[in-house]
Amino acid sequence: MSHNSFGHLFRVTTFGESHGPALGCVVDGCPPGIPLEADDIQAELDRRKPGQSRFTTQRREPDQVRILSGVFADDRTEGRQLTTGTPIALLIENTDQRSKDYSEIRDSYRPGHADYAYDAKYGIRDYRGGGRSSARETAARVAAGAIARKVLPAEVIVQAALVQMGPHAIDRARWDWAEVERNPFFCPDAEMAAFYEGYLDGIRKDGSSVGAVIEVVAEGVPPGLGAPIYGKLDADLAAAMMSINAVKGVEIGDGFASAALRGEENADEMRSGNAGAPTFLANHAGGILGGIATGQPIVCRFAVKPTSSILTPRRTVTRDNRDADIVTKGRHDPCVGIRAVPVAEAMMACVLADHYLRHRGQVGAN
Repeated sequence: MSHNSFGHLFRVTTFGESHGPALGCVVDGCPPGIPLEADDIQAELDRRKPGQSRFTTQRREPDQVRILSGVFADDRTEGRQLTTGTPIALLIENTDQRSKDYSEIRDSYRPGHADYAYDAKYGIRDYRGGGRSSARETAARVAAGAIARKVLPAEVIVQAALVQMGPHAIDRARWDWAEVERNPFFCPDAEMAAFYEGYLDGIRKDGSSVGAVIEVVAEGVPPGLGAPIYGKLDADLAAAMMSINAVKGVEIGDGFASAALRGEENADEMRSGNAGAPTFLANHAGGILGGIATGQPIVCRFAVKPTSSILTPRRTVTRDNRDADIVTKGRHDPCVGIRAVPVAEAMMACVLADHYLRHRGQVGAN
């Protein structure tokens, strides 16, 4: 299997399977001299790890990260662990696999899952939790994203939130970033977070699942990141978000809603601002024009489908093309979009770090 790496100057390669002994990543291209401790990465992993509430899978993984290479500390660094500029290898052990939960589906394909597609491509698949197609792989992305945040200028702030669960969207008039860390849904609307509790309990008790919409925002991004045509910042962001498990749609700024606007509505008008930079009067473009950052907040949203691992019986076929019914036992997220929030932040940070280094390499540190 190829295509396990993304990025150019800040390049991330992930490895491992859901029920293997471990997973992890190698981050290549991180500049030297950046303070980096395991605790810096652990803080982000703790936000994504499973089993933190009844609304996510009850698989109990500590997601404890180990830095295997790419850092150094001695008396010359005053005991601080600094990046060396060489590849940073990170390892996260799996400790709570229950592979027997999947024994009944070893010869049947879960509808809506990657089972058949993997088998058709490789002629072999790891049915234990989906193997490489499992969202368990995203732990490695979150670890890499923690490093990416350190590469970016301090004024760049990346935050994400769940803004819709099933058909139920938040009220944007009640948006509060502080609320995101106060409820188990990473939701910025306290009233909708309370509603989601009962709503998702019902979904879970029905043995079903539900989708979600995640919004990720990067503020403080310097203008100029990105490049025309084949190096567009929004194209790389779209690809990064679409690569997250179960994502089926991505939009930048107003996205599909912009198709309903007139030209005078969609145009982000400008007036003269401070320090020779314009002040934008709107941000329909989501902070990117012509593939290049404008300095406005970069806004991206993506849709996460309902997970296909459900207790409700579904019709399928077996590997030898016989009709069958299937029920997926085990521990699964009734809304996989919840834990996609820290993953979205990580992917945004990785793309921005890559483009920041590419921009600096082309035009210098301006």
